[in-house]
Amino acid sequence: MTFFKIDEVTKQIGVTKRTLRYYEEIGLIKPPIRTEGKIRLYSSDDIRDIKKILEAREVLGFSLTELQHFISLKEEMERAYENEDVQASVHADRLHTLLEAQVDMLTEKMKRMESFRQDLQHMLLKIEKLQQKDK
Repeated sequence: MTFFKIDEVTKQIGVTKRTLRYYEEIGLIKPPIRTEGKIRLYSSDDIRDIKKILEAREVLGFSLTELQHFISLKEEMERAYENEDVQASVHADRLHTLLEAQVDMLTEKMKRMESFRQDLQHMLLKIEKLQQKDK
């Protein structure tokens, strides 16, 4: 498996070292392995996870709090799935409700984004009509 130092990761994905450290501090990403000299080493999987977080923030507009909540739900779901005990069904019901809420929130965001996209498209059409009048 190939590992990358923090400098390589920041150049590859376009974030600062501080951002990566902060994401680690607040639990958005799992702490990477470290060398004996305490140098952080990120795997390809770590980089993929970081890219997903950045995409969720930039493209979908999720806040860090929303992302933290989602990640904790995902981890809880994985633990419940692994520990098929009586409590797992209780967790499953709770997680199902929480995940439905996340899906609803995402659907609402997508509706707002689509509405905004339509507004921009409408503005572009108006500008194009103005440009055609000037010709």
